[in-house]
Amino acid sequence: MKEYLGKNIIIVAATFILLALIFGFATLGQEKPEEISLSKLTEKINQEEIKEIVAVGSVLQIVDHEGVEFTTRKEAESSLSESLANYGVETNKLANVDVIIKEPQDLSLINFLIVALVPLIFFLIFFWYIFRQAKGGAMQSLEFTKSKAKLLGAENKDDKEKTKFDDVAGLKEVKEELQEIVDFLKNPKKFHDMGAKIPKGVLLVGPAGVGKTLLARAIAGEAGVNFFHTSGSTFVELFVGTGAARIRDLFNTAKKSSPAIIFIDELDAVGRMRGSGIGGGHDEKEQTLNQLLVEMDGFEKNSKVIVVSATNRPDILDPALLRPGRFDRLITLDNPDVKDREDVLKIHTKDKPLSSNVSLREIAERTPGFSGADLANVANEAAILAARKNKKKIYQEDFLESIEKVLLGPQRKSHILSKKEKEISAAHEVGHAITSTFLEKSSPVRKISIISRGAAAGYTIILPKEEKRIKTKSEFLSEISSLLGGYCAEKIKYGEMSSGSSNDIKKASILANKIVREYGMSSLGPIAFGKKDDNIFLGKELIERNSYSEKIASKIDDEVAMIIKKAEEKTNKILRQNKDLLDKITKILIEKETIEKEEFEDLIKKGA
Repeated sequence: MKEYLGKNIIIVAATFILLALIFGFATLGQEKPEEISLSKLTEKINQEEIKEIVAVGSVLQIVDHEGVEFTTRKEAESSLSESLANYGVETNKLANVDVIIKEPQDLSLINFLIVALVPLIFFLIFFWYIFRQAKGGAMQSLEFTKSKAKLLGAENKDDKEKTKFDDVAGLKEVKEELQEIVDFLKNPKKFHDMGAKIPKGVLLVGPAGVGKTLLARAIAGEAGVNFFHTSGSTFVELFVGTGAARIRDLFNTAKKSSPAIIFIDELDAVGRMRGSGIGGGHDEKEQTLNQLLVEMDGFEKNSKVIVVSATNRPDILDPALLRPGRFDRLITLDNPDVKDREDVLKIHTKDKPLSSNVSLREIAERTPGFSGADLANVANEAAILAARKNKKKIYQEDFLESIEKVLLGPQRKSHILSKKEKEISAAHEVGHAITSTFLEKSSPVRKISIISRGAAAGYTIILPKEEKRIKTKSEFLSEISSLLGGYCAEKIKYGEMSSGSSNDIKKASILANKIVREYGMSSLGPIAFGKKDDNIFLGKELIERNSYSEKIASKIDDEVAMIIKKAEEKTNKILRQNKDLLDKITKILIEKETIEKEEFEDLIKKGA
């Protein structure tokens, strides 16, 4: 409202300034001619100084030979010659003057138009603009409760590029599951004849960047139906009831355009668990969620509107959303495995000029845990790196460099380590590499570097030979030992530790806690030690209590400390047994700054 009022004040001020400028410019530079008497005019005529006289009624406009203008008046009853003769003008002198007689014009109409009509026109235009703005504001207030969903698909002519399942690499089982939705939208009679009911709601669950939104678009693209895309946050407004009204409008619009798909991204923004929290039943989020529950459960029997939603926080969704009849199908998406990552890379590199030495398989093997969005970023960064170096094609080294950039950040070339820092960083990274190499159940080293990236002074890339969904306790313990490799190497080589080990210690501590609290892999037995899940308050994580006593908490701390201590002892044993190897490879790393997998393995075989 303040912005609207301020805008109108500015317009009013601008209008008055414009009017002032118009009248100012109309009179600017107009100097009035000097007014003289008839006797003075007669004198000038007799002295042959006058060139021209223009008579307009009783007004005489005079110009002398030098171009100077004068003005005077004569008697209205007598002619010009009579008036001048009465004042003693010489007839032969008057004959040398150009005399022009003009009929007087009625200027009252022109003056009226300028003085009265022009300002009136300006004010009419101004008030028309004000009324139009007011009407627009009223229309906006009426449209405040309209859905903000974007229409894609059949009725949207601007949506020319349709996404299909072939554009989504991997996720084979997920696409097969979603194919049923497509078949229903294309041929619903086949299902109705069999008495089958298609799921009214499909909830896609998975980490960020895994392809939930892309899959939803692919469903619409395959089925060729209207696709209403919106986010959960668009229903959350300051005014109570707005979100619920937008939900109603969205579903009514979708029903009119059926068959259609409603896709609500980030469902957790509006679908959080209800409870006796702030606002109670009058809370805007609760009213919006209640309306969503009603709309989803109120579909007609053969409705052709399907709701697809995506979230990476299914744990905080209200249970009523997940019951049969609403989101009756929950589909979990995982990050792609090595084969799927290769397929994803093929899609994201099909329009890029690749060199013959590019191996997408090797890139896929070097990117475990990467989502589809991460892989798209890797391909894009590789193209940027190649373009920056003025290359005509993208080479394998560009992709490998982009992987490290996505993982750790860009190289900090301006961050030059001192000699001592370089030595400590080299010993730290070699400690990780040697520990990982000589552990029984650990992963091979891909690369060691002391070139700063992001917040890290150096890094060691350790990647598994094969991807695993399940890990044993011994594998977890080996991972903790490997994480402590840098810490122990610094302690052995320099007798003290640096702050560079803080991140490794944090990761090791978290993993040790999970071994005890979540995985039941300690002497405390197969028990999960977590939080009590009996509170329905919206901010429950702030007031949850432990589900175990203080005595058990002390035992958990002892178990975590024991796991870390044993892993440290194991790491120290490996590094002390290979002290010469640690010293030699550290020295080489200080000189070269980077050691690749093949060179490192060769150094290990030769004992450096």
